[in-house]
Amino acid sequence: MLGDDFVSHSTTRLFSILIGVHNDWGPLEKCLRSLEGQTDCPPFEVIVVDDGSDDEAPEPIVQFHKCYPLKLVRQSHTGIAAARNRGILNSTGSILVFTDADCRFRPNCLAALDVAISDARLHSYFQLHLTGDCFNLVGRAEELRLIALQQQTLQPNGSIRYLNTAGFAVRRERVNINGALFEPGILRGEDTLLLATLMQRGELPLFIATAMVQHSVTVSLREYFVKAVRATWLEAKTYEIIAAKGVQVRMDHWERVNTLFSMWKIARPNSIGRTAWFVVVVRQLLQRAVGFLYRLAKPYTPESTPGNAS
Repeated sequence: MLGDDFVSHSTTRLFSILIGVHNDWGPLEKCLRSLEGQTDCPPFEVIVVDDGSDDEAPEPIVQFHKCYPLKLVRQSHTGIAAARNRGILNSTGSILVFTDADCRFRPNCLAALDVAISDARLHSYFQLHLTGDCFNLVGRAEELRLIALQQQTLQPNGSIRYLNTAGFAVRRERVNINGALFEPGILRGEDTLLLATLMQRGELPLFIATAMVQHSVTVSLREYFVKAVRATWLEAKTYEIIAAKGVQVRMDHWERVNTLFSMWKIARPNSIGRTAWFVVVVRQLLQRAVGFLYRLAKPYTPESTPGNAS
């Protein structure tokens, strides 16, 4: 494992790529390979925070330090939010770029992001353009979901009411000295909670359509649904905190209907297919059912919601 004394390839690092992992070494290798293939990109370093994996990083992961500055940081299993904050503390770049182990950067992604950030000096938060991997049905469903979500939440001024740390960047100057950009006690939905905070301040992320990151979902259809159910249950507490802030981040009823209709139209003329649309609908129905069951099991009490103190 590399320690904190790794040798820099450059005296100036513009970007720090931050990746939290938990037993994700296989997908991570493909993510790191996509970073190796970046073209005309600014200098960057990669910080991988191992959030209590069963085994330390295998040798193929460690060997990427020959391609670019790479730091591996290991911590006990405390969650992805804490892992991302730990990555901030161990980074040196002026631009922090967050991604996940199962994501792959398109070859010109960092170059496009660099240009966009240089041109948008009044903006500090940036949402990268997320795509799915259409290799299988689950991947096509994810592609369809991401296309519709990003279209529906894009604002006329180029900002977006959507934040997904599969591809998200922030100027380092906007992070406090302790590196606590994300709420460490949150198990899921820490990026949505950050979005709620930005909405309170009137600082929606700027959408960078040319900086593309592919979310490669390789699970089976059953695993896809199980993961969605589990994530919805864990995110429910996060949405209680957001509700205490008085911020509306979720789509309302008509926005959901419009999004489903938009997905139906998108699926018709191209290779995504209508079957993927039905997969997304089943996923959303499961999520709605889980949310309803959560509210029955744990009624919402604003007085006891974390983060509700004035």
